Amino acid sequence: MPLITSAGIGSGLDLESIIKASVDAENRPKLTAFAKKEESLKVELSAVGEVKSAISKLNDTIEKLADPDNFSKRIANIKQPETGDLISVTPTSDITPGQFDVKVTQIAQGSRAVSQDAAFMSVDDVVTASGGTLTFTAGVGNTFDLSVSAGATLADLRDAINNDTNNFGVVANIVNTGGAAGSKLVLTSNVTGENNDLVISSDTSEMNAIASYDATTNPSGVQIAADDVAQDAKITVDGIEITSDTNTFKNAVQDMTIKVLREGAADEVAELNVAYDKDSVTALVDELIANYNNLIGNIGFQTRIGKPLNGDASMRSLSAQLVNTLSTPLTDAGPFGSIFDIGIGVDKDGYLEKSSLVRSLNDAMDENFDDIGTAFAGDNGVAKKLESLLGNYIDSDGLIKQRETDLNGQLDDLKDDVISHEYRMESFEQRLRKQYAGLDVLLANMQQTQAYLGAQLANLPGFTKSKS
Repeated sequence: MPLITSAGIGSGLDLESIIKASVDAENRPKLTAFAKKEESLKVELSAVGEVKSAISKLNDTIEKLADPDNFSKRIANIKQPETGDLISVTPTSDITPGQFDVKVTQIAQGSRAVSQDAAFMSVDDVVTASGGTLTFTAGVGNTFDLSVSAGATLADLRDAINNDTNNFGVVANIVNTGGAAGSKLVLTSNVTGENNDLVISSDTSEMNAIASYDATTNPSGVQIAADDVAQDAKITVDGIEITSDTNTFKNAVQDMTIKVLREGAADEVAELNVAYDKDSVTALVDELIANYNNLIGNIGFQTRIGKPLNGDASMRSLSAQLVNTLSTPLTDAGPFGSIFDIGIGVDKDGYLEKSSLVRSLNDAMDENFDDIGTAFAGDNGVAKKLESLLGNYIDSDGLIKQRETDLNGQLDDLKDDVISHEYRMESFEQRLRKQYAGLDVLLANMQQTQAYLGAQLANLPGFTKSKS
């Protein structure tokens, strides 16, 4: 605390030390008490934060367990032929587990039309002197018109087709044969499926070489070879043939999408096994056990003797409520009367563990997989109840949040108390200085009077100074 004035100059007494000692005697006990209280509040706030973090981590897992979709996943295991993958599959949550043999006998393709020999000798050949319009169509709903400028070359036509913003999927290329066949225009459509061949028409006979071939009306047009016609994809599932106008089969096996990757040889089979996704459920249960035990351990640590939450009623209540909620009787969960019937137990210290006293988790999934989802995520499931319980603690208006708000409020109040105390100490020091300043002046005056009287006495007749 800064010194206001230098006391004791008049009297020669060490008044500064007296003032400092008086202020310290009043100040230090208070500052020590403030520091001790601040440390206590911060330690308690940290402990509450540790518990809150553990609750939040558990709650994240509970939210996953409360989602029915996490118990309805299916996995598809495929044994592909040694020569390469035939198919890929995407099962939905509604598919019934089973085994299937899948063969791919034909893949879907779009059509490919090629101009006739010598129709064009180079990329610089003019396709139309006066201009016109070409119409491209493939199947139902796929069509676009292309305006061809007068004097356009074969290369210009290729670029115009590829760059047209209305193009539904026609790719134009030019193949230069280097011989009498000249430069060939190759048009490939991505519209797959039987009877979806590319058809090209022109509004001027000048561009007949680009329009579709017709033996009677346009024998000079672009032609689609037998191997280049648009075709369906075909697969057999357990010997049953299925067709699709694309390489994707939706619900060929109900509630599953099969995508064809290549055409297989006659003896090539993809062995498909659709099963419950038990691994993801096991991982969720393991996560529950780990995060639940982390919370229980954290509460136990923070409430030990000497710890800031020792004897805390809300922590004892949370531990008890967790156990009670886990023990909630289940309804509509098949053979599972409680969560402890699916391969989970509690040890003597209150920690969760995998158990096989009733049945193991693997047995429960093998026998009643869907009921496990109900046990956790059903309307009366444990996860729903745990989610509600933990929300009472960590929600914006929960007990933990209220506790943090209260502790932070006490810290703010403590800061105000320190400021008020400092003000009082300054006032106290000022009063002491004022009081000691009066004493200093009084003693200084007395010393001056003493000196004056001594001098006067020394000058009186017959006054004799004492010999040293």
